[in-house]
Amino acid sequence: MSDNHPVGLFDSGVGGLTILREVRQQLPDEQCLYFADSRECPYGTKPIAQIQRRCEKVVEFLLDRGAKTIVVACNTASVAALTHLRGRYEVPFVGIVPGVKPAARLTKAGKIGVLATPTTAESQPLAQLIQQFAYGVTVLTQVCPDLVALVERGTIDGSEVEELLRRYLGTLLDSGVDVVVLGCTHYPFLRRQIQQLCGSDVTLVDPSDAVARQLGRVLTNEGITRTGVGGSTQYFTSGDAAEMGEELGRLLDSGGGAIEQVQTSSGTGG
Repeated sequence: MSDNHPVGLFDSGVGGLTILREVRQQLPDEQCLYFADSRECPYGTKPIAQIQRRCEKVVEFLLDRGAKTIVVACNTASVAALTHLRGRYEVPFVGIVPGVKPAARLTKAGKIGVLATPTTAESQPLAQLIQQFAYGVTVLTQVCPDLVALVERGTIDGSEVEELLRRYLGTLLDSGVDVVVLGCTHYPFLRRQIQQLCGSDVTLVDPSDAVARQLGRVLTNEGITRTGVGGSTQYFTSGDAAEMGEELGRLLDSGGGAIEQVQTSSGTGG
């Protein structure tokens, strides 16, 4: 059976496009809805309860448009709200967590670094990942509060980016880490600069491809895959549609598409 309903994906902004890019590559027949919640960006500095309420609003928007499953294409939203969302809605959810498990397998030095937003860095799910999969491995977490804003502006190279990355990576590299986890979906857009500063002896871990694979497994297990001649993507944003269009052109190799600006209640009140 072919299920023509779309897959919904969302992030606090454009970071989840790194997940969407992998989904489009691995599951080209699926129709996708991508919601950039740019008006509320960043999620990573907000209290958990506020993130959960906002995620409810976005999920309900995607469900109203027929989403058969939801990809929470944001590390912060996943650690803060994924369990909450699964308990509230009946559709399958796929989330993303920092790649501590593969990083712990890859390290030869026994030291890994995790770049993360403040909420992800302080979250219980990250602590549990470290406890479960990084036994005997030193894990250094580096909070990177300013990188998301740069990527949201489409600034992915230049002196401002390099200065921030040097500051964030310095302690990790001085400590001898040989694996660095990109613990936010915005960070893969900075991968070239991060790799250049880390050098070839340091491995970067980006879970984007693993999330797309997991989505494929969920669709197959639920019997809701789509078979056709190729899918497409609809884009929505709570921010400025013109600005997002410019960002799509800068961040996606293939460019973007038509973008609908959406008015949703903030969901950030008490």
